[in-house]
Amino acid sequence: MNFIEELQWRGLVKDCTDKEGLGEQLKNPTTIYCGFDPTADSLHVGHLQQILLLRRYQLQGHQPIALCGGFTGMIGDPRPTTERKLLTHEEVLHNAECI
Repeated sequence: MNFIEELQWRGLVKDCTDKEGLGEQLKNPTTIYCGFDPTADSLHVGHLQQILLLRRYQLQGHQPIALCGGFTGMIGDPRPTTERKLLTHEEVLHNAECI
């Protein structure tokens, strides 16, 4: 089972625009990244899936990179139900250091 098939088997991929092309790309070592916004001073269980995906990618011989955002942490992700709390530069730095 290749990497893409494993992700599909686990229910982590629903659609792929070019599965064959991606499979060819993944035959050689590649790099993938996942970014985390420092809107709090810790990650939560919702981030675990992305972290485990980075680990699975690494076990296939690829290079995973986990990034902790900067400016994006000051704004946060939009939420349809609540107003976003804008963080100061100092709060973002503190959160990033904690993460």
